[in-house]
Amino acid sequence: MPIEPYQPPRWLANGHGMTVFAWASPRRFPRLPEGEVRLFDVAPATRVMAKCHWQDGRTSRPTLLVLHGLEGSADSPYVRGIAEKALVAGFNVVRLNQRDCGGTDHLSVASYHSGLTADPAAVIRELIDRDHLERIGVAGYSLGGNLALKLAGEFGDTPPPEVKAVATVSPTLDLEACITAIQRPSNWFYQRDFLVSLKQRVRRKSAMYPWHFSTAYLPGVRTIREFDERYTSRLYGFGNAANYYYQASSLRVVRRIRVPTLIVTAEDDPFVPASQFDTTAVAGNASIRLVVTPHGGHCGFIERRTSGGGDRHWAERAVVNFVGESMR
Repeated sequence: MPIEPYQPPRWLANGHGMTVFAWASPRRFPRLPEGEVRLFDVAPATRVMAKCHWQDGRTSRPTLLVLHGLEGSADSPYVRGIAEKALVAGFNVVRLNQRDCGGTDHLSVASYHSGLTADPAAVIRELIDRDHLERIGVAGYSLGGNLALKLAGEFGDTPPPEVKAVATVSPTLDLEACITAIQRPSNWFYQRDFLVSLKQRVRRKSAMYPWHFSTAYLPGVRTIREFDERYTSRLYGFGNAANYYYQASSLRVVRRIRVPTLIVTAEDDPFVPASQFDTTAVAGNASIRLVVTPHGGHCGFIERRTSGGGDRHWAERAVVNFVGESMR
């Protein structure tokens, strides 16, 4: 299935510029209603919240489950952008908040992490068993892309027959490589932004669940790796950050993917190195369509303004088109 070529504006042919511009530019979504709030029980005493958009005759329509990135939410602009495109294309859409995200700290004691595929797997199972949906696609951005790829790899040779496609943008395939990249001096801005949000989350959780979360280590945490060493790896029993990155990376299981899968990434992504996709586990897997563009930044992919105007978010359109074609 063809994917139209990506052409960035000449003035945005720079990874940092594209990443920041896409993140900071205001967007409107006039064709996307607020969505129906729904809670999913994903583990004992643990719920996640989603915003759902249903077509008339939902069981006969394809459904897209959208997974956001690190410290994002169901209301992140890229999530709403892809949801609007999918809704207009005739999909049901489920915009999933990962644990704690989108103001849902009170729904679970434990927080999300980069490899927690059990939650989207439980959501998919409910959509199949309770809603009787027969065609489901999964779309993930950045950390959500790692989750989507890891989920597909864990399904292996026996994915649920209802899961028809997976599509990812700038996925953090190899977490160790991505953390190493984001700690470069040129990436201080991104690391600082993520770290401020991560620390705020620990403070909120500590106020709610002081026996489970301690703020004692926060003053000494200056990098994402240190945060994962002190918090993420210990809270989930990985032992240390290095083992967490290994266990949670989709790189370990992408060779097992058997559902049609799209990976879109850019050579100038500031902290998702394109080199991590240069492996037979990805390139040698006939189920994976890998698209590496020279430019696009991290989850950016703003394209040149065309004579027809309209939306310029190329990757969102590519994801919806790929999933739609895979379901025919």
